[in-house]
Amino acid sequence: MIAAMLSEAWVAMGANRLRTFLTMLGMVIGVSAVILMLAIGQGAQQRVQASIASMGSNLFIILSGSVTSGGVRMGGGATPTLTLADAQALEELPSVVAVAPTSPGTAQIVYGSNNWSTQVSGTTPGFLIVRDWPLSSGAVFTESDIRSATRVALLGQTVATNLFGDEDPVGKTIRIKNSPYLVLGLLSAKGQSLDGRDQDDTVVVPVTTAQRKLFGSQFGGAVRFIMVQAESDEAMPAVERSMNELLRQRHRIREGADNDFSVRNLTALANTAAETAQVMSLMLGAIASVSLLVGGIGIMNIMLVSVTERTREIGIRMAIGARSRDILLQFLLEAIIISVIGCMIGVVLGVGGALLVGRFADMPVLITITPILMAFAVAASVGVFFGYYPARKAASMRPIDALRFQ
Repeated sequence: MIAAMLSEAWVAMGANRLRTFLTMLGMVIGVSAVILMLAIGQGAQQRVQASIASMGSNLFIILSGSVTSGGVRMGGGATPTLTLADAQALEELPSVVAVAPTSPGTAQIVYGSNNWSTQVSGTTPGFLIVRDWPLSSGAVFTESDIRSATRVALLGQTVATNLFGDEDPVGKTIRIKNSPYLVLGLLSAKGQSLDGRDQDDTVVVPVTTAQRKLFGSQFGGAVRFIMVQAESDEAMPAVERSMNELLRQRHRIREGADNDFSVRNLTALANTAAETAQVMSLMLGAIASVSLLVGGIGIMNIMLVSVTERTREIGIRMAIGARSRDILLQFLLEAIIISVIGCMIGVVLGVGGALLVGRFADMPVLITITPILMAFAVAASVGVFFGYYPARKAASMRPIDALRFQ
C-alpha cells in the first residue's frame, strides 16, 4: 500500500515538475546554508582552540608597566621595570610550574647565501615549558649557556625552512648580526597565534646572550616581559595575588601607589576568544536555519495550491472508497518526499560548498556528521510539520463537495 502511495506521489509531483523543483529549492538552500555556515563556524572555532592550545595552559604574562620619572608619567613598557632577578623570585612562589623572562627583538639571520628577517627571543629553558613547545630535534640550551651568554640558538620551523630548505639545521652555524651562532635544536611546528602571527617564524637564544650581545640595554638585567605558568586553573587566582604582592615588595612600591608592571591572564583572554568563536558559530547556524523555515512555508503554500487544484480528484477517490486516512497519508508523503530529496541535494551542495571554501578561500572549515544529521532531521521535520495542514485539509473534504468543485 505504501509503495503504491509513493508511486502516486511521485507521479503527482512529476505532473508539475517546475513547481516541484521550486518548492524543493527552498529546502535545498536551507540545508546547504546550515551545513556551510556551521562548517565555517566550527572551522573558526577549531582554529581558535588550536591557537589557544599552542599558547600553553594556565598562563600569565607580566609586562613592564608605566613608571613616573621626574614627575612625568611614561607609557607602559617605555622603561623596563622587570628583571631576571624578578623572574628568579617568581619561580619560588607556590603553585608556579615555570617562569620565562623574555627579551624579544628583530634581527637578520644568515646561513650561506640565504637570509631571513625574524623575531629573536632571548629567554630561558623555562620558555619551552611555559609555551608547551617541545623540540622536534636537537637539544635545548642550558643554565650554563645563560650564565656565560653563549652564542647558541633554537630555530622555528619557518626560519629553518627559509634558511636550510630540507637540510637538517641542527649542528650548523648561522650568523645573527654578523656573529656566529650554533644551532642546538629545531622547535616543533606551532602554527598561527590568535592574532594571526606565524609562531614558527622565530629564533630563541639565551636571555643573557640577547641582552649583552644582540640588542643591548641601558638597564642591566632588564627584560621586556615575564611569562609564568601556574600548576592548575584553580591555582591561578592565588598565583596572581602572590605575584602582585611579591613584585610590589621587590619594586618597593608604596601602599596606594600604582604598579610599575601589569599582570595579564592569558588563559582568561583565550577562553573569552573561544567562547566568542562558539557564539559566532551558533549565530551562523541560527541565521542559516531561517532559510529552512522559509522552505517549510514554501512547501505548505504549494501543497495548499495542489490540494485546491486536485479537489475533484480527491472527491473521485473518496467516492470509490478511499478513506480520509489514505488521502491524508497521500499528501503527507508528497510533502515528505519533497523535503527528503531537497535535504539530500542540500547536503551534497553544503558539503561541496564547504570543501570549496576551505580550498579556495583559505578559510578553516570543519565538516562533521552531527550538523549534517541535524540539518537533515530538522528539514524533514519541517516538511512533515508544514505538509500536515494541507494534507489534513484534503482529508477532511466531503466527497460530494469535492465533486461539485469547479
